[in-house]
Amino acid sequence: MLYAILAYHVEAEVMSWTPDEDARLMTGLLAVHDRLAANKLLGPAARLGATADARTLRGPGAGMVIDGPFAETKEQLLGFYVVNCDSADAALDAARDLRRANPTAVYEIRPIRLYIPGEALPETASDDQG
Repeated sequence: MLYAILAYHVEAEVMSWTPDEDARLMTGLLAVHDRLAANKLLGPAARLGATADARTLRGPGAGMVIDGPFAETKEQLLGFYVVNCDSADAALDAARDLRRANPTAVYEIRPIRLYIPGEALPETASDDQG
């Protein structure tokens, strides 16, 4: 089953890191990525751009564009991973491994469904519990 691991952090703190501090953190995270990839668990992962460059589209019709991210919090969604794990516990273990490399981040784990146009949506554990 696919799970999204959403990485949250206080953006001002992340932006304050020196290139060396960021490189050290990424070295630890890349080691986790390598382990997940070696076990064929890692799907797409991305570090998102600055929230100052983000836009939110909301509202009826064509919607209204609002500068910035959706969340009104100090912690912002800064990136995500997609992992293919057999259970929610296994996805949590992957998130714990990421957190060991980046202990000040917050990780949210959610089951996801892969959408491929023209194909039926796959069942998820929550669908099965009906």
